[in-house]
Amino acid sequence: MVSDSLRGRVALVTGASRGIGAAIATKLGLSGARVVCNYSRSGEAASRVVSRIVEGGGEAIAIRADVSSKVEVEAMVEKVVETFGRLDILVNNAGILIRGGVLDDISILDRMFEVNVKGVIYCIAASLKHMMRQRYGRIVNIASIAAFGTTSRNTTYYAMTKGAIITLTKRLAFELGEYGITVNAVAPGFTKTDMTMNRPAEELQAAIRHLESITSLRRVGEPEDIAEVVAFLASDRAGFITGQVISVDGGRMDFFSRSA
Repeated sequence: MVSDSLRGRVALVTGASRGIGAAIATKLGLSGARVVCNYSRSGEAASRVVSRIVEGGGEAIAIRADVSSKVEVEAMVEKVVETFGRLDILVNNAGILIRGGVLDDISILDRMFEVNVKGVIYCIAASLKHMMRQRYGRIVNIASIAAFGTTSRNTTYYAMTKGAIITLTKRLAFELGEYGITVNAVAPGFTKTDMTMNRPAEELQAAIRHLESITSLRRVGEPEDIAEVVAFLASDRAGFITGQVISVDGGRMDFFSRSA
């Protein structure tokens, strides 16, 4: 059943065809927002997310765009406003993880930077002219606890891109507050998605057992755990919160450093 906490709002969720993005889009749609589910390749999966929202009494559409393309992002945002008349909430969820670090080919970092950082900037830039004009907006960026120094190997380049998102979040919160726009980030820990669960069964179970052992709540995350926090930050209940990074990781204990 649809609630009223986001009634009248229009939300764009990038990378909404599966995993965390699908859970966020569904949660926003069932909280009353009209939702645009962005996808790059998985059109059928995005359509299923739209169907879940509509079947629950909400309103949603899917739009294809590669967030690493400035032209495609601008066209997508214009389509959102053309369809719904406004854009109130932007959730920058689309991202990729290619394992690697400084001893690996720099092209790994280049590709992740195109999607994970430039993609976020393109979406924000295209959305801001509408949010600034209406003097209202909620921007929620999906970062990662990898940026804080968790001891997970082969994720250095990925962590660098998510660290950039955290810095961007804080800087934009400072710059956009006068327009009534809040900018916050959510940093998930290990969450069960197609991307994280795509490994041999025995290896996966061993990894999950290890992660549960170093998490205070003794479990790994579900996409809905992230979606709940995003929905709060997207609502008027969070109207006096900006420039913040909220970790949603069950209390992970394997940090090399928490000094940042």
